[in-house]
Amino acid sequence: MRRTATLLVLTATAALLAGCGTLRNTIADGEDRALMLTGNDPVAYFTDKRPVKGSPAIKAERDGVTYRFASEANRAEFLRDPARYEPAYGGFCASGAPYALKSTIGAEVFYVYGNRLYLYGGERTKKNWIMDAATNVKLGDDYWVNETRDVPSRIQNAKRYTFKVPHYRTDAELDAERERRRAAGTLVRDAQ
Repeated sequence: MRRTATLLVLTATAALLAGCGTLRNTIADGEDRALMLTGNDPVAYFTDKRPVKGSPAIKAERDGVTYRFASEANRAEFLRDPARYEPAYGGFCASGAPYALKSTIGAEVFYVYGNRLYLYGGERTKKNWIMDAATNVKLGDDYWVNETRDVPSRIQNAKRYTFKVPHYRTDAELDAERERRRAAGTLVRDAQ
């Protein structure tokens, strides 16, 4: 009897969570129900090296999400090679990706690494991620393809906050590592 009750609770919880969370980090704005990059122009991160708001009148749809652009030229550039300009990990925080987490964030803190756009929840997480960028990309890409991409964010995060990856490190641990590297003179310039 107890096992049946536990199974019913777990089934009900899974059913409730199944509709929760998203597969990509998008927002709704006006008629755009799945707007990527909070409406920022994806090309501008590369050309202007800063977030630039796109116009609701200049946009393109790709894989069920909408991108806005500051100019028709940027829209045309995006359409020539959309994969180049799409944010890594569906626009979720790049710092969570190596831990198989999907953290919903804005689109103001970013870094272009290896000609790819990465987004962060803040400067602190960006600096800590850059410290081991190559490793973080390898781990993040692997988890994205093999575990997180097609799982709603709340379900994925519940799983990985309960069952952390073996290499999990807290922000405090990463801050301490950054300080050790700074003191030893081995901290990469971008991470300072």
